[in-house]
Amino acid sequence: MIVEAKTCNETRVVRTSRIFPNDVNNHYTLFGGKLMSDIDMTASISAERHSRTESVTASIDSVDFLSPITPKDSVCIETFVTWTGSTSMEICAKVIAENLKTGDRKMAATAFLTFVALDDQGKPTKVPPIMPETEEEKKLFETGKERAEKRKDHRKSSKELASYFTTRKPWE
Repeated sequence: MIVEAKTCNETRVVRTSRIFPNDVNNHYTLFGGKLMSDIDMTASISAERHSRTESVTASIDSVDFLSPITPKDSVCIETFVTWTGSTSMEICAKVIAENLKTGDRKMAATAFLTFVALDDQGKPTKVPPIMPETEEEKKLFETGKERAEKRKDHRKSSKELASYFTTRKPWE
């Protein structure tokens, strides 16, 4: 079966929303956990647009909070596939805050997520290659393999560390 490459733009998802009082912390800025959940949800659509099969989050490298998002802002989450392995997809998330009164826009956060495509039996399945077009997409694609290798090393270290953790109940 020949799988045709897809462009990053074919996987692009843009989600814009307002910030309401129940979305903020005691500093009147957007809860980090809320933003992380919204990023994961948006990225999952990019993954399935690319694979056209069920996909699951395998990792979130880090969410780098660059500037606060307040109730005066809208928050725009843009995600797209930037690199692919055999069954995995790296997705970049850009978070842009826009002051709704002034129109000023700022990069509020960035993240890279990895999703794995699953077949009907829940097993990893091949994904199409990605084809970058813009300068931004090409840069992310060129550096994707290095990030994937770092993720693999990090996962190995995490598993090793987890082997020292106990699963017994704290009160036992």
